[in-house]
Amino acid sequence: MDNQQEAFVRFEGNPIITPADVSPKANAIFNPAATIFDGETLLLARVEDRSGMSNLVVARSSDGLTDWTVEPRRGIRADPQRFEERWGIEDPRITRIDGTYYVVYTGYSEGGPLICLATTTDFESFQRHGVLMPPEDKDAALFPLRFGDRWALIHRPVPTTVGLSAHIWLSWSPDLRYWGDGQILLHARAGGLWDANKVGLGPPPLQTDQGWLICYHGVRVTASGSIYRAGLALLDLDDPCNVLGRTDEWVFGPKEPYERGGDVPGVVFPSGWVLDEDGDTIRLYYGAADTVIGVARASLRHLLRLVEPPDVV
Repeated sequence: MDNQQEAFVRFEGNPIITPADVSPKANAIFNPAATIFDGETLLLARVEDRSGMSNLVVARSSDGLTDWTVEPRRGIRADPQRFEERWGIEDPRITRIDGTYYVVYTGYSEGGPLICLATTTDFESFQRHGVLMPPEDKDAALFPLRFGDRWALIHRPVPTTVGLSAHIWLSWSPDLRYWGDGQILLHARAGGLWDANKVGLGPPPLQTDQGWLICYHGVRVTASGSIYRAGLALLDLDDPCNVLGRTDEWVFGPKEPYERGGDVPGVVFPSGWVLDEDGDTIRLYYGAADTVIGVARASLRHLLRLVEPPDVV
Protein backbone atom coordinates (compact mmCIF):
# COMPACT_ATOMS: atom_id res chain seq x y z
CA MET A 1 0.00 0.00 0.00
CA ASP A 2 1.21 3.52 -0.64
CA ASN A 3 0.36 6.74 1.13
CA GLN A 4 -2.37 7.55 -1.36
CA GLN A 5 -4.40 4.49 -0.41
CA GLU A 6 -6.72 4.14 2.52
CA ALA A 7 -5.03 2.97 5.69
CA PHE A 8 -7.80 0.40 6.24
CA VAL A 9 -9.82 -1.23 3.47
CA ARG A 10 -13.21 -2.62 4.44
CA PHE A 11 -14.08 -6.22 3.72
CA GLU A 12 -16.63 -6.33 0.91
CA GLY A 13 -18.79 -8.72 2.93
CA ASN A 14 -19.36 -6.24 5.79
CA PRO A 15 -21.10 -6.31 8.15
CA ILE A 16 -19.72 -9.71 9.04
CA ILE A 17 -21.99 -10.31 12.06
CA THR A 18 -25.43 -8.82 12.74
CA PRO A 19 -27.97 -9.22 15.57
CA ALA A 20 -29.88 -11.74 13.46
CA ASP A 21 -26.85 -14.05 13.68
CA VAL A 22 -27.24 -14.17 17.47
CA SER A 23 -30.96 -14.54 18.15
CA PRO A 24 -34.29 -12.95 17.23
CA LYS A 25 -34.19 -11.02 20.52
CA ALA A 26 -30.70 -9.55 20.10
CA ASN A 27 -30.78 -5.81 19.53
CA ALA A 28 -27.10 -5.34 18.67
CA ILE A 29 -23.73 -7.09 18.47
CA PHE A 30 -20.67 -4.84 18.40
CA ASN A 31 -17.28 -3.79 19.86
CA PRO A 32 -15.59 -7.21 19.72
CA ALA A 33 -12.27 -8.29 21.18
CA ALA A 34 -10.26 -10.52 18.82
CA THR A 35 -7.66 -13.27 19.11
CA ILE A 36 -6.52 -16.53 17.52
CA PHE A 37 -7.73 -19.64 19.35
CA ASP A 38 -7.52 -23.27 18.21
CA GLY A 39 -6.51 -22.16 14.72
CA GLU A 40 -9.54 -19.91 14.27
CA THR A 41 -10.24 -16.23 14.68
CA LEU A 42 -12.27 -15.81 17.85
CA LEU A 43 -14.25 -12.71 18.71
CA LEU A 44 -15.68 -11.93 22.13
CA ALA A 45 -18.40 -9.47 21.25
CA ARG A 46 -20.79 -7.29 23.19
CA VAL A 47 -24.39 -8.41 22.65
CA GLU A 48 -27.21 -6.17 23.83
CA ASP A 49 -30.66 -7.69 24.24
CA ARG A 50 -34.04 -5.98 24.35
CA SER A 51 -33.76 -5.34 28.07
CA GLY A 52 -30.80 -3.08 27.41
CA MET A 53 -28.38 -5.43 29.20
CA SER A 54 -25.14 -6.46 27.52
CA ASN A 55 -23.21 -9.73 27.78
CA LEU A 56 -20.10 -11.04 26.01
CA VAL A 57 -20.57 -13.77 23.40
CA VAL A 58 -18.10 -15.87 21.40
CA ALA A 59 -18.07 -15.88 17.59
CA ARG A 60 -15.51 -17.78 15.52
CA SER A 61 -14.44 -18.19 11.91
CA SER A 62 -11.75 -20.23 10.14
CA ASP A 63 -10.70 -17.35 7.89
CA GLY A 64 -11.69 -14.43 10.13
CA LEU A 65 -13.94 -13.00 7.43
CA THR A 66 -16.79 -15.36 6.56
CA ASP A 67 -18.88 -18.27 7.85
CA TRP A 68 -19.06 -17.04 11.44
CA THR A 69 -20.41 -19.34 14.12
CA VAL A 70 -21.97 -17.37 16.97
CA GLU A 71 -22.23 -19.21 20.28
CA PRO A 72 -24.61 -17.34 22.61
CA ARG A 73 -24.04 -19.81 25.46
CA ARG A 74 -20.27 -19.35 25.32
CA GLY A 75 -18.67 -16.21 26.75
CA ILE A 76 -19.25 -14.13 29.87
CA ARG A 77 -22.72 -13.33 31.11
CA ALA A 78 -23.17 -10.38 33.43
CA ASP A 79 -23.73 -11.42 37.03
CA PRO A 80 -26.20 -9.00 38.65
CA GLN A 81 -25.14 -10.29 42.06
CA ARG A 82 -21.75 -8.69 41.50
CA PHE A 83 -21.90 -4.94 42.11
CA GLU A 84 -19.56 -4.25 39.20
CA GLU A 85 -21.85 -6.05 36.72
CA ARG A 86 -25.24 -4.95 37.99
CA TRP A 87 -26.18 -3.26 34.71
CA GLY A 88 -24.21 -5.44 32.29
CA ILE A 89 -20.73 -5.90 30.86
CA GLU A 90 -19.27 -4.30 27.77
CA ASP A 91 -16.41 -3.72 25.32
CA PRO A 92 -13.75 -6.38 26.05
CA ARG A 93 -10.13 -6.50 24.92
CA ILE A 94 -8.12 -9.75 24.86
CA THR A 95 -4.40 -10.12 25.61
CA ARG A 96 -2.75 -13.54 25.43
CA ILE A 97 -0.01 -14.12 28.03
CA ASP A 98 1.71 -17.52 28.31
CA GLY A 99 -1.28 -19.49 27.05
CA THR A 100 -3.84 -17.66 29.18
CA TYR A 101 -6.24 -15.12 27.70
CA TYR A 102 -6.70 -11.99 29.80
CA VAL A 103 -10.03 -10.30 29.12
CA VAL A 104 -10.22 -6.72 30.30
CA TYR A 105 -13.78 -5.46 30.05
CA THR A 106 -16.09 -2.71 31.26
CA GLY A 107 -18.50 -3.54 34.05
CA TYR A 108 -21.48 -1.26 34.46
CA SER A 109 -22.05 -0.72 38.18
CA GLU A 110 -24.54 1.49 39.98
CA GLY A 111 -21.63 3.88 40.44
CA GLY A 112 -20.84 3.98 36.75
CA PRO A 113 -18.61 2.09 34.29
CA LEU A 114 -15.41 0.55 35.64
CA ILE A 115 -12.64 -1.79 34.52
CA CYS A 116 -12.74 -5.53 35.30
CA LEU A 117 -10.51 -8.50 34.54
CA ALA A 118 -11.27 -12.14 33.77
CA THR A 119 -9.03 -14.95 32.52
CA THR A 120 -9.66 -18.10 30.50
CA THR A 121 -7.80 -20.84 28.70
CA ASP A 122 -10.71 -22.23 26.70
CA PHE A 123 -13.36 -19.48 26.37
CA GLU A 124 -15.78 -21.89 28.04
CA SER A 125 -15.08 -21.02 31.67
CA PHE A 126 -13.81 -17.69 32.95
CA GLN A 127 -12.26 -16.74 36.26
CA ARG A 128 -13.23 -13.26 37.36
CA HIS A 129 -10.56 -11.20 39.14
CA GLY A 130 -12.75 -8.24 40.06
CA VAL A 131 -12.33 -4.52 39.59
CA LEU A 132 -9.04 -3.02 38.40
CA MET A 133 -10.09 0.63 38.17
CA PRO A 134 -13.08 2.43 39.77
CA PRO A 135 -15.65 4.58 37.91
CA GLU A 136 -15.62 6.24 35.57
CA ASP A 137 -13.07 4.31 33.55
CA LYS A 138 -13.27 2.41 30.25
CA ASP A 139 -11.37 1.37 27.11
CA ALA A 140 -8.67 -0.69 28.83
CA ALA A 141 -6.19 -3.36 27.76
CA LEU A 142 -3.06 -5.03 29.08
CA PHE A 143 0.33 -5.20 27.43
CA PRO A 144 1.32 -8.87 26.83
CA LEU A 145 4.53 -8.67 28.90
CA ARG A 146 6.07 -7.04 31.94
CA PHE A 147 8.29 -3.98 31.89
CA GLY A 148 10.85 -4.82 34.52
CA ASP A 149 8.74 -6.35 37.26
CA ARG A 150 5.52 -4.48 36.51
CA TRP A 151 2.48 -4.94 34.30
CA ALA A 152 1.13 -2.01 32.28
CA LEU A 153 -2.51 -1.12 31.64
CA ILE A 154 -3.81 1.41 29.15
CA HIS A 155 -7.16 2.89 30.16
CA ARG A 156 -9.35 5.98 29.86
CA PRO A 157 -10.63 7.57 33.07
CA VAL A 158 -13.12 10.42 32.77
CA PRO A 159 -12.56 13.52 34.94
CA THR A 160 -15.36 14.54 37.28
CA THR A 161 -14.77 18.24 36.69
CA VAL A 162 -17.01 19.57 33.94
CA GLY A 163 -15.12 20.89 30.94
CA LEU A 164 -11.96 18.80 31.32
CA SER A 165 -10.89 16.45 28.52
CA ALA A 166 -10.75 12.65 28.74
CA HIS A 167 -7.25 11.40 27.93
CA ILE A 168 -5.69 7.95 27.53
CA TRP A 169 -3.72 6.93 30.64
CA LEU A 170 -1.07 4.35 31.50
CA SER A 171 -0.93 2.70 34.94
CA TRP A 172 1.33 0.08 36.52
CA SER A 173 0.95 -2.95 38.79
CA PRO A 174 3.23 -5.57 40.37
CA ASP A 175 0.45 -8.15 40.56
CA LEU A 176 -2.36 -7.27 38.10
CA ARG A 177 -4.54 -6.18 41.01
CA TYR A 178 -3.19 -3.05 42.66
CA TRP A 179 -2.56 -0.24 40.20
CA GLY A 180 -0.72 3.05 40.55
CA ASP A 181 1.84 5.47 39.09
CA GLY A 182 -0.78 6.58 36.58
CA GLN A 183 0.05 9.20 33.99
CA ILE A 184 -1.46 10.57 30.81
CA LEU A 185 -0.17 8.61 27.83
CA LEU A 186 -2.03 10.23 24.94
CA HIS A 187 -3.65 13.63 25.34
CA ALA A 188 -6.94 14.48 23.72
CA ARG A 189 -6.29 17.45 21.49
CA ALA A 190 -8.24 20.68 21.61
CA GLY A 191 -10.37 22.87 19.40
CA GLY A 192 -12.05 21.46 16.31
CA LEU A 193 -9.67 18.58 15.67
CA TRP A 194 -11.04 15.09 15.08
CA ASP A 195 -9.68 13.79 18.40
CA ALA A 196 -10.33 16.85 20.54
CA ASN A 197 -11.60 16.53 24.12
CA LYS A 198 -12.11 12.74 24.26
CA VAL A 199 -9.96 9.81 23.15
CA GLY A 200 -9.87 6.12 24.08
CA LEU A 201 -7.90 2.97 23.32
CA GLY A 202 -9.03 0.67 20.52
CA PRO A 203 -7.46 -2.82 20.35
CA PRO A 204 -4.66 -3.87 22.72
CA PRO A 205 -1.17 -2.57 21.83
CA LEU A 206 0.50 -4.51 19.02
CA GLN A 207 4.22 -5.26 19.38
CA THR A 208 6.27 -4.47 16.25
CA ASP A 209 10.00 -4.05 15.57
CA GLN A 210 9.56 -0.28 15.62
CA GLY A 211 7.46 0.00 18.77
CA TRP A 212 4.03 -0.68 20.23
CA LEU A 213 1.41 0.23 17.63
CA ILE A 214 -1.70 1.81 19.14
CA CYS A 215 -5.06 2.31 17.44
CA TYR A 216 -7.28 4.74 19.32
CA HIS A 217 -10.62 6.43 18.80
CA GLY A 218 -11.31 10.13 18.89
CA VAL A 219 -14.72 11.70 19.42
CA ARG A 220 -15.80 14.86 17.69
CA VAL A 221 -19.05 16.44 18.87
CA THR A 222 -21.07 18.07 16.11
CA ALA A 223 -24.47 19.74 15.88
CA SER A 224 -25.99 16.40 14.81
CA GLY A 225 -24.18 14.19 17.33
CA SER A 226 -20.79 12.63 18.00
CA ILE A 227 -18.54 11.10 15.33
CA TYR A 228 -16.16 8.29 16.34
CA ARG A 229 -13.05 7.88 14.17
CA ALA A 230 -9.72 6.09 14.60
CA GLY A 231 -6.10 7.21 14.57
CA LEU A 232 -2.70 5.66 15.31
CA ALA A 233 0.18 6.18 17.71
CA LEU A 234 3.53 4.46 18.30
CA LEU A 235 5.08 3.83 21.73
CA ASP A 236 8.66 2.96 22.61
CA LEU A 237 9.18 -0.79 23.02
CA ASP A 238 11.09 -0.53 26.30
CA ASP A 239 9.36 2.53 27.72
CA PRO A 240 5.73 2.70 26.57
CA CYS A 241 5.33 6.06 28.33
CA ASN A 242 7.40 7.49 25.47
CA VAL A 243 5.15 8.32 22.50
CA LEU A 244 7.28 8.14 19.34
CA GLY A 245 4.66 9.19 16.81
CA ARG A 246 1.00 9.97 16.31
CA THR A 247 -1.17 10.60 13.27
CA ASP A 248 -2.50 14.14 12.92
CA GLU A 249 -5.39 12.92 10.78
CA TRP A 250 -7.84 10.12 11.42
CA VAL A 251 -7.16 6.99 9.37
CA PHE A 252 -10.56 5.27 9.61
CA GLY A 253 -13.98 6.85 9.93
CA PRO A 254 -17.66 6.06 9.35
CA LYS A 255 -18.80 6.28 5.74
CA GLU A 256 -20.78 3.14 4.88
CA PRO A 257 -24.55 2.88 5.52
CA TYR A 258 -24.07 0.30 8.30
CA GLU A 259 -21.67 2.76 10.03
CA ARG A 260 -23.83 5.83 9.56
CA GLY A 261 -27.13 4.25 10.52
CA GLY A 262 -27.89 2.25 13.67
CA ASP A 263 -28.43 2.70 17.38
CA VAL A 264 -25.59 5.26 17.50
CA PRO A 265 -24.99 6.65 13.99
CA GLY A 266 -21.58 7.82 12.87
CA VAL A 267 -19.45 5.35 14.83
CA VAL A 268 -16.57 3.06 13.97
CA PHE A 269 -15.20 1.62 17.21
CA PRO A 270 -12.12 -0.60 16.71
CA SER A 271 -11.64 -2.97 19.63
CA GLY A 272 -9.73 -5.98 18.31
CA TRP A 273 -7.12 -6.81 15.70
CA VAL A 274 -5.20 -9.82 14.45
CA LEU A 275 -1.90 -9.97 12.54
CA ASP A 276 -1.99 -12.61 9.81
CA GLU A 277 0.73 -15.22 9.31
CA ASP A 278 2.31 -13.14 6.53
CA GLY A 279 3.44 -10.72 9.24
CA ASP A 280 1.99 -7.72 7.43
CA THR A 281 -1.79 -8.01 7.00
CA ILE A 282 -3.80 -6.67 9.92
CA ARG A 283 -7.48 -7.48 10.32
CA LEU A 284 -9.18 -4.78 12.37
CA TYR A 285 -12.51 -5.70 13.98
CA TYR A 286 -14.86 -2.91 14.95
CA GLY A 287 -18.34 -2.04 16.06
CA ALA A 288 -20.35 -0.08 13.49
CA ALA A 289 -23.02 2.33 14.71
CA ASP A 290 -23.24 0.30 17.97
CA THR A 291 -25.27 -2.25 16.03
CA VAL A 292 -23.15 -4.63 13.89
CA ILE A 293 -19.56 -5.84 13.47
CA GLY A 294 -17.28 -5.02 10.56
CA VAL A 295 -13.70 -5.87 9.62
CA ALA A 296 -11.14 -3.90 7.64
CA ARG A 297 -7.63 -4.84 6.51
CA ALA A 298 -4.38 -2.89 6.38
CA SER A 299 -0.68 -3.33 5.77
CA LEU A 300 1.32 -3.15 9.00
CA ARG A 301 4.24 -1.63 7.10
CA HIS A 302 1.98 1.11 5.81
CA LEU A 303 0.53 1.85 9.24
CA LEU A 304 4.01 2.11 10.73
CA ARG A 305 4.99 4.61 8.04
CA LEU A 306 2.05 6.76 9.06
CA VAL A 307 3.35 7.06 12.63
CA GLU A 308 7.10 7.12 12.00
CA PRO A 309 9.00 9.69 14.07
CA PRO A 310 10.04 12.69 11.94
CA ASP A 311 13.73 11.67 11.92
CA VAL A 312 13.06 8.19 10.54
CA VAL A 313 13.88 7.93 6.83
